[in-house]
Amino acid sequence: MLIDDVKIKITGGNGGKGAVAFDKNKLALGPAGGSGGSGGGIYFEAISDLSALNQFRFKKEIKAENGLDGRGQFCDGQDGQDLTLKVPVGTVIHNLDSKRDVELTKIGQRIRIARGGDGGRGNFHFRSSKNTSPKEFEYGLPGQVFNLRLELKLIADIGFVGLPNIGKSSLLNELTNASAKVANYPFTTLEPNLGVYYDLILADIPGLIEGASGGKGLGIKFLRHVERTKILFHFISAESKSPITDYKTIKKELGKYNKELLDKPEYLILSKTDVLKPKEIKEKVAMLAAKLKIPKTRITPISIYDFDSIEKIKKLLNKIADKKKK
Repeated sequence: MLIDDVKIKITGGNGGKGAVAFDKNKLALGPAGGSGGSGGGIYFEAISDLSALNQFRFKKEIKAENGLDGRGQFCDGQDGQDLTLKVPVGTVIHNLDSKRDVELTKIGQRIRIARGGDGGRGNFHFRSSKNTSPKEFEYGLPGQVFNLRLELKLIADIGFVGLPNIGKSSLLNELTNASAKVANYPFTTLEPNLGVYYDLILADIPGLIEGASGGKGLGIKFLRHVERTKILFHFISAESKSPITDYKTIKKELGKYNKELLDKPEYLILSKTDVLKPKEIKEKVAMLAAKLKIPKTRITPISIYDFDSIEKIKKLLNKIADKKKK
């Protein structure tokens, strides 16, 4: 199961306290208490593993290492080690306390979210001409504590959208090394699947239905994954008795969720064309182009059982990849 929205609590390490001690060397009687070490901070780093948020499924509270207390003979306490939490690229870190949001959009991007507390000063730092044998010291400061919501929004070049069971996962498997589950019933895909076609990242978004923007079916759980895709491949099944209605249903839900989704470049994929004769495919493409007022060049009929149609998709992807490089 893919965890793509989770709440956790993070705590920076506490600083160690300063020491009260005096020099043990002969004829050296001054203060020699060391300072406490600083607590470790908590960093987040973006990685390519989409399942990285699964680590927080049961572990909801994370704390960095405390700094050690200072010791005598001018020995400062050791700083606590920083803790790095690795999360999928595309994760939005919502700080529920400070109300600040941070997005990790590049693999390797690293940011500190919680700072560790400073260590307290030992009595060596309180010496003066008037106070040659100070017994004052400081306790270490506590680390920062934050409640966070981690929300994954996939970053992909192309997002596959459409009603359930229309061949999105099958095409993804055909084009890439993805192993998305496929079967002849709705909602086969229960979590987003990613595949890589040369330099392009393809995302198979689980099937949407009417009312998805309001939480129906798989709901808005997956609509947010469409937000960051640069191009949409909108799938319509050749088996559908009302393809225009199917198309408008998905466009309506995308617009309700975020109107900016309607402005993304879009290609129409007429899937499962193996159920139609060549003449019927041409008629259906012409009908879709006319009624949806889109160029025929933006409509690609495909069947995973038809080598030539898969080659057409590959040519389209190659053109998109070339534009990306430029």
